[in-house]
Amino acid sequence: MSDKLCPCGSGKPFEHCCGPILDHARKADTAEALMRARYTAYATCNIDFLYASAGPDVQSDFDPESSRRWAEGSEWNGMEIVATEKGTEQDDEGLVEFIARYSVNGTEFEHHERSFFQRIDGEWKFIDGELVKPEPIVRETPKIGRNDPCPCGSGKKYKKCCGK
Repeated sequence: MSDKLCPCGSGKPFEHCCGPILDHARKADTAEALMRARYTAYATCNIDFLYASAGPDVQSDFDPESSRRWAEGSEWNGMEIVATEKGTEQDDEGLVEFIARYSVNGTEFEHHERSFFQRIDGEWKFIDGELVKPEPIVRETPKIGRNDPCPCGSGKKYKKCCGK
């Protein structure tokens, strides 16, 4: 993967970004760096890293085969870090909110999550994640009734015009 940009979206070459973390040549120094490495682990099907970078509770429930199937069956299209809270080199815990974009059989998906990380024995570990649900759509105008005049200005009732 030399000279290729890292899948995590940092804009850095893989060998200077997540590569050394995935190879255990260096540890992730922040919660965000571990989140980027975990996304890259999915993109490169490095299932062993996903297990190793998880906390004990996650490891006890970890299913390597289903993780491998998901990683191999998906096309990884990028990741966006939305927000971070704590998770610096001076912290022992942190939150990273991200959106992972991927496709399965040509259908695009977005996985929006807030992940909690904790430093255990000097290493950042993924502890838990919570899906971020989209905000509900709130109508700013009153609902148009079937017998109301059509808002397009035709003079017809809504049900006989744009409400068909």
